[in-house]
Amino acid sequence: MLDYLKNWFRRRFADPNTVTLTLLLIISFAILMFWGSILAPVLVAVALAYLLEWPVSILERVGMNRLSAVLLVFAVFMTVFILLLVFLVPVVWQQSTTLLKELPLIAEAWQDLMEAAQEYAPAFIEQSQVVEFTQRINTRLLSIGQGLVDKSLNTLFIIAALLIYFIIVPLMVFFMLKDKDILLGHFSRVLPEQRRLIKQVGHEMNTQIMNYIRGKSLEVVIVGGVTFVVFSLFDLRYSALLATLVGFSVLVPYIGAAVVTIPVALVGLFQFGMAPTLAWLLIAYLVIQALDGNVLVPLLFSEAVSLHPVYIIAAVLVFGAIWGFWGVFFAIPLASLVKAVLAAFSSQLYQDEEVKEVKAKG
Repeated sequence: MLDYLKNWFRRRFADPNTVTLTLLLIISFAILMFWGSILAPVLVAVALAYLLEWPVSILERVGMNRLSAVLLVFAVFMTVFILLLVFLVPVVWQQSTTLLKELPLIAEAWQDLMEAAQEYAPAFIEQSQVVEFTQRINTRLLSIGQGLVDKSLNTLFIIAALLIYFIIVPLMVFFMLKDKDILLGHFSRVLPEQRRLIKQVGHEMNTQIMNYIRGKSLEVVIVGGVTFVVFSLFDLRYSALLATLVGFSVLVPYIGAAVVTIPVALVGLFQFGMAPTLAWLLIAYLVIQALDGNVLVPLLFSEAVSLHPVYIIAAVLVFGAIWGFWGVFFAIPLASLVKAVLAAFSSQLYQDEEVKEVKAKG
């Protein structure tokens, strides 16, 4: 067994390029594990720079110089950001506060529904099951409300953290866009000479990450905007808050849509009751989800690496547990990175075996 492991290790790490790639991955993972929270603004800036590089490159292709393109794109980005901060955030905050106050009423509406269901189907639903399930719902809603209250007590710390993001992140994004070649040159000089596999993986992941960040950002905006229009047509309460949740739910494949369906259904039940309007609301919501998964995603992610749903869900769970929101956001690129690294190691091993065969024949 020990000899087998030694032979496997020698085959895998005989090439210096493989060793270099492995060390880079280990060092990067260690930095994110120990200093990930400190480097969070840098990671946010990198993600935004990837997003804005797309329009900058388009402007460069039509003849505009790099600095002018960066200034124009950055000005548009900051304008949109400030408009969202002024108009959307206060509405979402106000609706969140109102919803928090009405959580007990929503719990009562759910209890009434369960009791009515028990009356219509006493053979299938027992009274004890209704009481137990209702208590669980009430406890869960109250815990959510208490959690929001506890977090609101730390408002000053939250505001201070947001100010850091609002000031430092835009500055880093601007300089990352403006001095892209200089920064990449600095990073390149740090890497050792044996970096063929790093270039191979980096070239593949650069396209994947740019496509993913651009696609996910557009998907959040489109799904959230369409959902807000549809909810407004139904005159649904908390339309802005629920549409924002639906928009951000696309960041968590498969799981996000299922989780957000619960507050949409609860608010609709609380407002409309067991009426046809509730059924039409849920049908419209399901149509949005179907169009997102079957039409919008294939259009936005035409360059993405196809991953099996099992791998995607596993990546969301693993990386989300490690890095929270950003682990969920980058779950698919990180899963693609794992796939690219495994492919690079396999190709290197295959090349080494071919060289040995050629030498043996010679």
